[in-house]
Amino acid sequence: MANKTVTKTAGTNKSFIDRMGGQKFIVLLIVIALFIFFCAMSPGFRKYTTVVSILDYSYYITLMAIGVAFPLMTAGVDLSIGTGLVCYSLIGGYLIVHQGWPTGAGMVVSILLGVLFGILNGCLVAIMELPPFLATLCTCMITRGVGSVVVGGFGIPWPTAAAPGGWFRSIFKIQVNGMNIPIGFLWIILIVIIMTFVLNHTKMGRYTLAIGSNKEATRLSGVNVRFYHIMAYVICGFFAGLASISYSAIFATVQPGSGAGFELEAIGGAIIGGVSMTGGVGSITGTLAGVFVICLLKTGLPFIGLTANWQQIITGLVLIVAVLFDILKRKKEGK
Repeated sequence: MANKTVTKTAGTNKSFIDRMGGQKFIVLLIVIALFIFFCAMSPGFRKYTTVVSILDYSYYITLMAIGVAFPLMTAGVDLSIGTGLVCYSLIGGYLIVHQGWPTGAGMVVSILLGVLFGILNGCLVAIMELPPFLATLCTCMITRGVGSVVVGGFGIPWPTAAAPGGWFRSIFKIQVNGMNIPIGFLWIILIVIIMTFVLNHTKMGRYTLAIGSNKEATRLSGVNVRFYHIMAYVICGFFAGLASISYSAIFATVQPGSGAGFELEAIGGAIIGGVSMTGGVGSITGTLAGVFVICLLKTGLPFIGLTANWQQIITGLVLIVAVLFDILKRKKEGK
Protein backbone atom coordinates (compact mmCIF):
# COMPACT_ATOMS: atom_id res chain seq x y z
CA MET A 1 0.00 0.00 0.00
CA ALA A 2 2.82 2.35 0.90
CA ASN A 3 4.60 1.57 -2.36
CA LYS A 4 1.48 2.41 -4.34
CA THR A 5 1.17 5.70 -2.48
CA VAL A 6 4.81 6.60 -3.22
CA THR A 7 4.40 5.69 -6.88
CA LYS A 8 1.24 7.75 -7.19
CA THR A 9 2.81 10.70 -5.44
CA ALA A 10 5.93 10.54 -7.63
CA GLY A 11 3.78 10.51 -10.74
CA THR A 12 1.68 13.47 -9.67
CA ASN A 13 4.78 15.48 -8.69
CA LYS A 14 5.99 15.48 -12.29
CA SER A 15 5.63 18.80 -14.04
CA PHE A 16 3.46 19.19 -17.11
CA ILE A 17 6.58 19.56 -19.27
CA ASP A 18 8.07 16.32 -17.87
CA ARG A 19 4.87 14.43 -18.59
CA MET A 20 4.85 15.76 -22.16
CA GLY A 21 8.39 14.59 -22.82
CA GLY A 22 10.61 17.24 -21.23
CA GLN A 23 13.08 18.77 -23.63
CA LYS A 24 11.35 17.27 -26.66
CA PHE A 25 8.18 19.15 -25.77
CA ILE A 26 10.08 22.42 -25.30
CA VAL A 27 11.85 22.01 -28.65
CA LEU A 28 8.54 21.27 -30.38
CA LEU A 29 7.14 24.51 -28.94
CA ILE A 30 10.23 26.34 -30.23
CA VAL A 31 9.70 24.91 -33.72
CA ILE A 32 6.07 26.07 -33.72
CA ALA A 33 7.02 29.49 -32.32
CA LEU A 34 9.78 29.98 -34.92
CA PHE A 35 7.44 29.03 -37.76
CA ILE A 36 4.75 31.45 -36.54
CA PHE A 37 7.34 34.19 -36.03
CA PHE A 38 8.82 33.93 -39.53
CA CYS A 39 5.34 33.70 -41.08
CA ALA A 40 4.31 36.87 -39.26
CA MET A 41 7.51 38.73 -40.17
CA SER A 42 7.70 37.84 -43.86
CA PRO A 43 4.96 37.17 -46.43
CA GLY A 44 7.56 35.36 -48.55
CA PHE A 45 8.13 32.80 -45.83
CA ARG A 46 4.47 31.82 -45.94
CA LYS A 47 4.76 30.57 -49.53
CA TYR A 48 4.43 26.86 -50.28
CA THR A 49 7.81 26.87 -52.03
CA THR A 50 9.47 27.97 -48.77
CA VAL A 51 7.97 25.02 -46.91
CA VAL A 52 9.29 22.70 -49.62
CA SER A 53 12.72 24.34 -49.32
CA ILE A 54 12.75 23.77 -45.54
CA LEU A 55 11.91 20.10 -46.04
CA ASP A 56 14.58 19.76 -48.76
CA TYR A 57 17.22 21.00 -46.32
CA SER A 58 15.86 18.81 -43.54
CA TYR A 59 16.33 15.47 -45.32
CA TYR A 60 20.10 15.18 -45.34
CA ILE A 61 20.53 17.00 -42.01
CA THR A 62 17.96 14.74 -40.32
CA LEU A 63 19.57 11.57 -41.66
CA MET A 64 23.00 12.70 -40.48
CA ALA A 65 21.56 13.77 -37.11
CA ILE A 66 19.86 10.41 -36.52
CA GLY A 67 23.12 8.64 -37.31
CA VAL A 68 25.40 10.87 -35.23
CA ALA A 69 23.02 10.61 -32.27
CA PHE A 70 24.34 7.08 -31.65
CA PRO A 71 28.03 8.04 -31.21
CA LEU A 72 26.91 11.02 -29.13
CA MET A 73 24.92 8.70 -26.88
CA THR A 74 28.11 6.71 -26.25
CA ALA A 75 29.78 9.98 -25.15
CA GLY A 76 31.60 10.16 -28.49
CA VAL A 77 31.13 12.10 -31.71
CA ASP A 78 31.63 11.73 -35.47
CA LEU A 79 33.02 14.78 -37.24
CA SER A 80 33.44 12.99 -40.58
CA ILE A 81 29.79 12.80 -41.60
CA GLY A 82 29.70 16.18 -43.39
CA THR A 83 32.69 15.70 -45.68
CA GLY A 84 31.82 11.99 -45.80
CA LEU A 85 28.38 12.80 -47.21
CA VAL A 86 29.99 14.76 -50.06
CA CYS A 87 32.66 12.10 -50.63
CA TYR A 88 30.12 9.26 -50.94
CA SER A 89 27.92 11.37 -53.19
CA LEU A 90 30.85 12.31 -55.44
CA ILE A 91 32.04 8.72 -55.84
CA GLY A 92 28.52 7.34 -56.38
CA GLY A 93 27.78 10.07 -58.92
CA TYR A 94 31.12 9.53 -60.67
CA LEU A 95 30.35 5.84 -61.14
CA ILE A 96 26.91 6.68 -62.57
CA VAL A 97 27.84 9.61 -64.81
CA HIS A 98 31.36 8.72 -65.97
CA GLN A 99 31.49 4.94 -65.64
CA GLY A 100 27.98 4.14 -66.83
CA TRP A 101 26.86 2.33 -63.69
CA PRO A 102 23.11 2.03 -63.00
CA THR A 103 21.80 4.66 -60.59
CA GLY A 104 20.81 2.01 -58.08
CA ALA A 105 24.34 0.61 -58.03
CA GLY A 106 25.81 4.08 -57.45
CA MET A 107 23.41 4.59 -54.54
CA VAL A 108 24.42 1.27 -52.99
CA VAL A 109 28.11 2.19 -53.31
CA SER A 110 27.44 5.52 -51.55
CA ILE A 111 25.81 3.72 -48.62
CA LEU A 112 28.53 1.04 -48.46
CA LEU A 113 31.23 3.72 -48.36
CA GLY A 114 29.44 5.28 -45.39
CA VAL A 115 29.34 1.92 -43.64
CA LEU A 116 33.04 1.28 -44.33
CA PHE A 117 34.07 4.62 -42.88
CA GLY A 118 31.74 3.93 -39.97
CA ILE A 119 33.59 0.67 -39.32
CA LEU A 120 36.91 2.51 -39.55
CA ASN A 121 35.78 5.16 -37.08
CA GLY A 122 34.40 2.52 -34.75
CA CYS A 123 37.62 0.52 -34.77
CA LEU A 124 39.73 3.63 -34.16
CA VAL A 125 37.58 4.60 -31.17
CA ALA A 126 36.51 1.26 -29.67
CA ILE A 127 39.56 -0.93 -30.36
CA MET A 128 42.49 1.47 -30.70
CA GLU A 129 40.89 3.75 -28.06
CA LEU A 130 41.64 6.99 -29.88
CA PRO A 131 39.64 10.00 -28.67
CA PRO A 132 36.50 10.19 -30.87
CA PHE A 133 37.16 13.85 -31.68
CA LEU A 134 40.65 13.11 -32.98
CA ALA A 135 39.79 9.87 -34.78
CA THR A 136 36.84 11.30 -36.68
CA LEU A 137 38.65 14.56 -37.40
CA CYS A 138 41.27 12.47 -39.22
CA THR A 139 38.66 10.56 -41.24
CA CYS A 140 36.97 13.91 -41.93
CA MET A 141 40.13 15.07 -43.70
CA ILE A 142 40.52 11.70 -45.45
CA THR A 143 36.98 11.70 -46.88
CA ARG A 144 37.35 15.29 -48.02
CA GLY A 145 40.52 14.40 -49.93
CA VAL A 146 39.34 11.05 -51.32
CA GLY A 147 36.23 12.52 -52.91
CA SER A 148 38.20 15.28 -54.62
CA VAL A 149 40.88 12.88 -55.88
CA VAL A 150 38.38 10.44 -57.39
CA VAL A 151 36.51 13.12 -59.37
CA GLY A 152 39.64 15.10 -60.27
CA GLY A 153 38.41 18.24 -58.52
CA PHE A 154 35.33 18.67 -60.71
CA GLY A 155 31.72 18.82 -59.59
CA ILE A 156 29.50 15.82 -60.26
CA PRO A 157 25.89 16.25 -61.44
CA TRP A 158 23.74 13.21 -60.67
CA PRO A 159 21.11 12.45 -63.37
CA THR A 160 18.30 15.02 -63.56
CA ALA A 161 14.70 13.97 -62.97
CA ALA A 162 14.00 13.89 -66.73
CA ALA A 163 17.20 12.01 -67.65
CA PRO A 164 17.65 8.23 -67.68
CA GLY A 165 18.46 7.14 -64.15
CA GLY A 166 16.95 10.25 -62.63
CA TRP A 167 14.16 8.25 -60.97
CA PHE A 168 15.96 8.43 -57.62
CA ARG A 169 14.97 12.08 -57.24
CA SER A 170 11.30 11.05 -57.05
CA ILE A 171 12.09 9.28 -53.76
CA PHE A 172 12.15 12.70 -52.14
CA LYS A 173 10.07 14.92 -54.40
CA ILE A 174 7.51 14.37 -57.14
CA GLN A 175 5.58 16.77 -59.36
CA VAL A 176 1.79 16.71 -59.52
CA ASN A 177 0.17 19.22 -61.88
CA GLY A 178 3.37 21.29 -61.82
CA MET A 179 3.51 21.35 -58.02
CA ASN A 180 6.40 19.83 -56.08
CA ILE A 181 5.21 17.33 -53.46
CA PRO A 182 7.89 16.64 -50.79
CA ILE A 183 7.18 12.96 -50.20
CA GLY A 184 10.64 12.54 -48.70
CA PHE A 185 9.22 13.73 -45.40
CA LEU A 186 7.10 10.57 -45.25
CA TRP A 187 10.27 8.48 -45.51
CA ILE A 188 11.87 10.57 -42.77
CA ILE A 189 8.91 9.93 -40.45
CA LEU A 190 9.13 6.19 -41.17
CA ILE A 191 12.86 6.16 -40.45
CA VAL A 192 12.32 8.10 -37.20
CA ILE A 193 9.72 5.53 -36.09
CA ILE A 194 12.04 2.62 -36.91
CA MET A 195 15.07 4.13 -35.19
CA THR A 196 13.00 5.10 -32.14
CA PHE A 197 12.07 1.43 -31.84
CA VAL A 198 15.72 0.42 -32.28
CA LEU A 199 16.84 2.84 -29.57
CA ASN A 200 14.15 1.98 -27.04
CA HIS A 201 13.40 -1.70 -27.65
CA THR A 202 16.52 -3.46 -28.93
CA LYS A 203 19.86 -4.48 -27.44
CA MET A 204 21.61 -2.12 -29.84
CA GLY A 205 19.78 0.88 -28.43
CA ARG A 206 19.92 -0.15 -24.78
CA TYR A 207 23.62 -0.98 -24.89
CA THR A 208 24.43 2.25 -26.76
CA LEU A 209 22.86 4.22 -23.92
CA ALA A 210 24.51 1.97 -21.33
CA ILE A 211 27.98 2.55 -22.83
CA GLY A 212 27.43 6.30 -22.64
CA SER A 213 26.15 6.09 -19.04
CA ASN A 214 28.92 3.86 -17.67
CA LYS A 215 31.15 2.01 -20.10
CA GLU A 216 33.05 0.01 -17.49
CA ALA A 217 29.94 -1.12 -15.65
CA THR A 218 28.42 -2.18 -18.98
CA ARG A 219 31.53 -4.24 -19.78
CA LEU A 220 31.50 -5.88 -16.35
CA SER A 221 27.86 -6.86 -16.83
CA GLY A 222 28.92 -9.12 -19.72
CA VAL A 223 28.11 -6.87 -22.69
CA ASN A 224 30.45 -6.96 -25.69
CA VAL A 225 31.16 -3.24 -25.37
CA ARG A 226 33.59 -3.05 -28.29
CA PHE A 227 31.08 -4.57 -30.72
CA TYR A 228 28.22 -2.26 -29.78
CA HIS A 229 30.55 0.73 -29.62
CA ILE A 230 31.70 0.01 -33.18
CA MET A 231 28.09 -0.53 -34.28
CA ALA A 232 27.17 2.97 -33.06
CA TYR A 233 29.65 4.39 -35.60
CA VAL A 234 28.51 1.94 -38.28
CA ILE A 235 24.94 3.20 -37.86
CA CYS A 236 26.29 6.75 -38.10
CA GLY A 237 28.16 5.91 -41.32
CA PHE A 238 25.13 4.15 -42.79
CA PHE A 239 22.97 7.23 -42.26
CA ALA A 240 25.70 9.47 -43.69
CA GLY A 241 25.51 7.27 -46.81
CA LEU A 242 21.73 7.67 -46.94
CA ALA A 243 22.16 11.41 -46.44
CA SER A 244 24.51 11.54 -49.43
CA ILE A 245 21.73 10.17 -51.64
CA SER A 246 19.18 12.68 -50.36
CA TYR A 247 21.71 15.48 -50.87
CA SER A 248 22.32 14.33 -54.45
CA ALA A 249 18.56 14.21 -55.08
CA ILE A 250 17.98 17.77 -53.84
CA PHE A 251 20.94 19.61 -55.38
CA ALA A 252 21.86 19.67 -59.06
CA THR A 253 25.63 19.30 -58.62
CA VAL A 254 27.83 17.98 -55.83
CA GLN A 255 31.02 20.03 -55.41
CA PRO A 256 34.29 18.50 -54.13
CA GLY A 257 35.79 20.09 -51.06
CA SER A 258 32.40 21.01 -49.65
CA GLY A 259 30.53 19.48 -46.72
CA ALA A 260 32.55 21.02 -43.89
CA GLY A 261 30.01 22.34 -41.41
CA PHE A 262 27.22 19.93 -42.31
CA GLU A 263 28.22 17.79 -39.34
CA LEU A 264 27.79 20.77 -37.01
CA GLU A 265 24.20 21.24 -38.15
CA ALA A 266 23.48 17.55 -37.59
CA ILE A 267 25.20 17.45 -34.20
CA GLY A 268 23.48 20.70 -33.25
CA GLY A 269 20.07 19.28 -34.16
CA ALA A 270 20.71 16.16 -32.08
CA ILE A 271 21.87 18.16 -29.05
CA ILE A 272 18.96 20.61 -29.27
CA GLY A 273 16.65 17.59 -29.49
CA GLY A 274 17.89 16.16 -26.20
CA VAL A 275 20.92 13.99 -27.04
CA SER A 276 23.45 14.54 -24.27
CA MET A 277 27.07 15.33 -25.16
CA THR A 278 28.13 13.37 -22.07
CA GLY A 279 26.35 10.24 -23.29
CA GLY A 280 23.66 7.96 -21.94
CA VAL A 281 20.67 10.09 -22.98
CA GLY A 282 19.03 10.56 -26.36
CA SER A 283 15.84 10.69 -28.39
CA ILE A 284 15.27 10.19 -32.10
CA THR A 285 11.99 12.11 -32.15
CA GLY A 286 13.66 14.91 -30.21
CA THR A 287 16.49 14.89 -32.75
CA LEU A 288 13.97 15.40 -35.57
CA ALA A 289 12.50 18.40 -33.74
CA GLY A 290 15.99 19.77 -33.08
CA VAL A 291 16.87 19.54 -36.76
CA PHE A 292 13.80 21.61 -37.65
CA VAL A 293 14.98 24.34 -35.30
CA ILE A 294 18.21 24.44 -37.33
CA CYS A 295 16.38 24.31 -40.67
CA LEU A 296 13.89 27.02 -39.72
CA LEU A 297 16.70 29.33 -38.63
CA LYS A 298 18.69 28.55 -41.78
CA THR A 299 15.72 29.24 -44.05
CA GLY A 300 13.85 31.90 -42.10
CA LEU A 301 16.55 34.37 -41.06
CA PRO A 302 17.31 35.56 -44.62
CA PHE A 303 13.60 36.41 -45.00
CA ILE A 304 13.90 38.96 -42.19
CA GLY A 305 17.09 40.47 -43.59
CA LEU A 306 19.73 38.58 -41.60
CA THR A 307 22.72 37.05 -43.38
CA ALA A 308 24.14 33.56 -43.02
CA ASN A 309 26.60 34.87 -40.43
CA TRP A 310 23.69 35.78 -38.16
CA GLN A 311 22.25 32.30 -38.65
CA GLN A 312 25.50 30.83 -37.33
CA ILE A 313 25.54 33.19 -34.34
CA ILE A 314 21.93 32.52 -33.39
CA THR A 315 22.29 28.77 -33.92
CA GLY A 316 25.36 28.83 -31.68
CA LEU A 317 23.42 30.63 -28.95
CA VAL A 318 20.60 28.09 -29.23
CA LEU A 319 23.14 25.28 -28.83
CA ILE A 320 24.59 26.92 -25.72
CA VAL A 321 21.10 27.06 -24.20
CA ALA A 322 20.49 23.40 -25.10
CA VAL A 323 23.78 22.30 -23.49
CA LEU A 324 23.08 24.38 -20.37
CA PHE A 325 19.61 22.82 -20.17
CA ASP A 326 21.21 19.36 -20.30
CA ILE A 327 23.72 20.27 -17.57
CA LEU A 328 21.02 21.66 -15.29
CA LYS A 329 18.82 18.62 -15.88
CA ARG A 330 21.65 16.25 -14.98
CA LYS A 331 22.47 18.22 -11.84
CA LYS A 332 18.82 18.06 -10.83
CA GLU A 333 18.85 14.30 -11.34
CA GLY A 334 22.08 14.03 -9.37
CA LYS A 335 24.11 12.62 -12.26
